[in-house]
Amino acid sequence: QVQLVDSGGGSVQAGGSLKLSCQISGNFDMSDHFVGWFRQAPGKARVRIAAISAYSGSAYYRIIEGRATISLDKANSMAYLQMYNLQPDDSAMYYCAAAPTFGKLWITERPDYWGQGTQVTVVS
Repeated sequence: QVQLVDSGGGSVQAGGSLKLSCQISGNFDMSDHFVGWFRQAPGKARVRIAAISAYSGSAYYRIIEGRATISLDKANSMAYLQMYNLQPDDSAMYYCAAAPTFGKLWITERPDYWGQGTQVTVVS
């Protein structure tokens, strides 16, 4: 069984930074999967943020491009999302997710695995 545990959220002033973490455990090979981050604010649709794989580089959605860096630590089965210059519109629940293909994660947004989410609140 695969488990994703998100952490690192919190409250930050506008213009500040946060680094989210995703611990992946269980029968999971990071070399064979794409890992990504999504977010959902109250009353709004879920939005993809960033995706990465060990061998295919990374992708960012335009709302966060240039203000975030996604990374993997294969040795420790961790994924990270470092966010910069956060603004109040970035406030949302952030979720880590994983899928065996980029299409499932990024195109159809139907990953096989989800984290429980970590709340990010940006105050002005």
